[in-house]
Order: sequence, then C-alpha cells, then structure tokens
Amino acid sequence: MLQFIKHLVLICVISVTPAHSKSLHYQYNEIISQVKSVGSAKFSMLFWDIYQSTLYTATGRYEQGIINQPILFNIKYLRDIKADDLIEKTAEQWRHIGVLENKFSPFIPQLKAIWPNINQGDSLSLYVKDGVSYFYCNEKPIGQINDENFGPMFLDIWLSSKTSQPKLRKQLIGEAS
Repeated sequence: MLQFIKHLVLICVISVTPAHSKSLHYQYNEIISQVKSVGSAKFSMLFWDIYQSTLYTATGRYEQGIINQPILFNIKYLRDIKADDLIEKTAEQWRHIGVLENKFSPFIPQLKAIWPNINQGDSLSLYVKDGVSYFYCNEKPIGQINDENFGPMFLDIWLSSKTSQPKLRKQLIGEAS
C-alpha cells in the first residue's frame, strides 16, 4: 500500500509542474516574438467587462482541429476573480461544449494547483506546444499540464463551434466582420 501511495504522489508531481520548475523553459517574450495575433475579443456580462482575450498562432491564422502548431491564448482580466471561480466556470463551459466529466475532472486538481487568484489587470496565458500546456500569469511561468488532450480541450471553451460565446469565437479566430 505504501508503494502505491508513493507512485500516486510521483504521478501527481510529474503531472503538475510548479512555477519554479526548470521544465518551464519557454520564456514569454520569446513566445510572443514567434507568434502573430489571429484575433481579439472582449467578454462582458450585462454591464461588466470581464476580460480581453487574444489568440495567437505561428501563422496568424487559426484552423479548427490543427493541433500541431504552437498556440498562445492570452486573457487580460478586467476585474478580480478567485481561482475557484475560474475553475468552476471552466468546468461549466466544458460541460456546455459537451466534454464528458470523466475527460475533464482529472485536470481540475491540476488547475487548482496552478491557477492563482486573479486581480484586475492580471493576465493568464496558455501556450500549447508539442502536446504540453504551459500556463503564465503576468508573463511569468506558473505551471504546466503534460497531457496532449488538455490544451485543445481547454481552448475549445472559446474556439469550438459549440462555445457559449459564438460572437467572441468569431472575433478570436479572425472571422468577425
């Protein structure tokens, strides 16, 4: 039993890499110099602006289903948001687009370990490259998820045709008129 617990702890440590880890080797300024903006969109609810988001790819174009090109998704928050609220909304949006609970639930503890509480003006970025999802807060590395399914599934919250915000999606993928 003790051996099983040791293996479980090791898996958790490998799955979630904290900010001080050497494996977060992509510097944000290097990433941003290698990508081009596809589109930007502001998300508001009623009278409140929540965030401004921007999607970047190597080519400046987004193609649905293409997962072998690096993608950077940046969200600049326009209000304070607690990490628990972000995680709750993320799970809610995954359900909305039809992701099964058993597909996203393993990532919830990892997100809880990575995401901080957000203050107005903070940015949270996701850089997906070679099947690894790297998170940055205010351009500083905060963690990564080493699962090739996570990045596309997370981005689908905004980029899927099933998104709860189709107008925002069109702006992000450069289809807004």
